[in-house]
Order: sequence, then C-alpha cells, then structure tokens
Amino acid sequence: MQVVNEHDLEFRHGDWGPKYLFRGPGYEWGVIVFHPGQQLGAHKHAQVEETFYFEQGTPLMIVDGQQHRVREGDAFKLEPGEVHDIVNDTDGDVRIIFIKCPYLPDDKISA
Repeated sequence: MQVVNEHDLEFRHGDWGPKYLFRGPGYEWGVIVFHPGQQLGAHKHAQVEETFYFEQGTPLMIVDGQQHRVREGDAFKLEPGEVHDIVNDTDGDVRIIFIKCPYLPDDKISA
C-alpha cells in the first residue's frame, strides 16, 4: 500500500503546473493547476492514454485542433496520438486531475 497527501507535495512550477501523487509502476496520476493565461502546451503520446477530470474552472480543451469549452465536472479520455492542449483563457484558476496509463514517463511528444 502507498499513501500520500497532496498537501505534502510540490507543483512543478511552485504554485502551478503538474503535481504527481503516484508515478508507476503501472500508471501515474496527479493534479494540475493553471492560473489565468497559463497552458499545458500542445503534445501527444505514442502509447499512453491520458484522462483529464476538470474539478475547477472552465478552460479550453483542444484535441486535434478542435476546441471544447470545459465545464466543471467534465472528463476527457484521450487516446495515444491525439494532440491535446489545455488553455486557461479565463479569469480564474483551473484545477485538473489527470491519469496516464501505462506508466511511460518518456512517452510525451511535442506537437
């Protein structure tokens, strides 16, 4: 068994970006926070399936060039090869839970 508390962990960029709660061996998952004007950066994965659950905020989710206005409570399941980006073009913070499976930390391909 493994137990973590999110509040004991750091975001990649101080108070924003991804924060991994679990990494490997089968999957990874964590939390992402974007402040107004921040974004994920367009990318895809060769083998990894990625799911995003939007807990707070209404950013733009862009998948293969198609824009989707997120509603709180939305979940997006992305297949390998789908180019995706999340853009916080709103005035408030965005909070997202993400799951990536399988655990392949070097599978990200910039688009």
